[in-house]
Amino acid sequence: MVTLPLVLTSQNFGFFIREMINEAECTALLKVKKVYRQECEGFLPSHGPAPGRKPVQFMDFEGKTSFGMSVFNLSNAIMGSGILGLAYAMAHTGVLFFLALLLCIALLSSYSIHLLLTCAGVVGIRAYEQLGQRAFGPVGKVVVATVICLHNVGAMSSYLFIIKSELPLVISTFLNKGSEGDWFLNGNYLIIIVSVLIILPLALMKHLGYLGYTSSLSLTCMLFFLISVIYKKFQICCGLNCNETAIESTSLGLNNTCEAQMFTVDSQMAYTVPIMAFAFVCHPEVLPIYTELSRPSQRRMQAVANVSIGAMFCMYGLTATFGYLTFYSSVKAEMLHMYSQKDLLILCVRLAVLLAVTLTVPVVLFPIRRALQQLLFPSKAFSWPRHVVIALILLALVNVLVICVPTIRDIFAVIGSTSAPSLIFILPSIFYLRIVPSEVEPLCSWPKFQALCFGILGVLFMAISLGFMFANWTTGQSHMSGH
Repeated sequence: MVTLPLVLTSQNFGFFIREMINEAECTALLKVKKVYRQECEGFLPSHGPAPGRKPVQFMDFEGKTSFGMSVFNLSNAIMGSGILGLAYAMAHTGVLFFLALLLCIALLSSYSIHLLLTCAGVVGIRAYEQLGQRAFGPVGKVVVATVICLHNVGAMSSYLFIIKSELPLVISTFLNKGSEGDWFLNGNYLIIIVSVLIILPLALMKHLGYLGYTSSLSLTCMLFFLISVIYKKFQICCGLNCNETAIESTSLGLNNTCEAQMFTVDSQMAYTVPIMAFAFVCHPEVLPIYTELSRPSQRRMQAVANVSIGAMFCMYGLTATFGYLTFYSSVKAEMLHMYSQKDLLILCVRLAVLLAVTLTVPVVLFPIRRALQQLLFPSKAFSWPRHVVIALILLALVNVLVICVPTIRDIFAVIGSTSAPSLIFILPSIFYLRIVPSEVEPLCSWPKFQALCFGILGVLFMAISLGFMFANWTTGQSHMSGH
């Protein structure tokens, strides 16, 4: 009777000691996890969620953007001002050759996104710049951030150039006034007003997913543009075969033969092919959209990319085909200039395009700001003052560029021939070769051989485009305008 309490006391004492040890181990483990979370902020988790708990996909916040909104954002990032010049590109390549090239670039763009997502899944990194650092150290991070900034600054400039050139025409048509004199018909003032009142508030959003609604509106505007181009194809007749529209067609200088070329090659391919490559560059936005995707996985994000690229391929192909079949070889680099300014439908189309490019600028600005933050403030937590200041500086610089430079056609050509193949072909293939370990994919395996050929194709694409372009400059044959 006396020893029983002693035995129970010993057991309780042993149990108490074990519980203290377990609690100390758990506390130490929690501290280690906390440090790991702080060091790996910005990385994807490498483990599954606890049973019965909803997975938190990223360290700073949980992705909440739906599949549909992600498709809208990525489609809006793909859709660029180059859509206005695709009919011109078809005129200098031919219908079949153009569609074949467009399909190849769309498929290659989807494959390069597959490479990026595979690399992100292997190392758990969600930023393009961090992939560069993982592959080549600080130098790789700087190179990737520089390429992204150059490419997206060029894209932002092209959008603001459209606002600068088209908005005064729309206002003067509404007011039935000339294009000179009043300040509100000056494109330089108008882009500043649009930047401050519309673009800046949207650019100050904290997360890219919030722009899904504006992206859907932008895509709706471009869909209206496509429908109008198709409608005008059957309203504007070619040559002297129509009564009323024949006068308009002849004044526009249309090709009287009205023959569509299926396959053609000329010197302007040095500009048209980079436009098609530039038209599918969305890679800087892929990983940020992946970050904010609800229930993210590589397969789910690849589906977002495939749907977006497929939709844009259809829109690009239809716009180029019906635009070219309306004006044939006389089509200009910016197709809207081919239509009558007094046409009410075309006036609405101009407004829709202006709204679309205006709403696209904030989506393009996000990756630039992200690249600068990764480059200049890699270990800093989110800060609203820094977030706002970077947006203000970027918008101010792009506005100054658009105001001071009368035409940046050749700058766009250089950027389209260097940054586009770098982002689509070269960098994803190099990342795949460097990041995916040989234990997962041996160096002599077929996937890595494909990635190597993909990178070589990008280098050849860049070299050929720059070679043709420099040849045009030296011979004085460069006359393409717009982006």
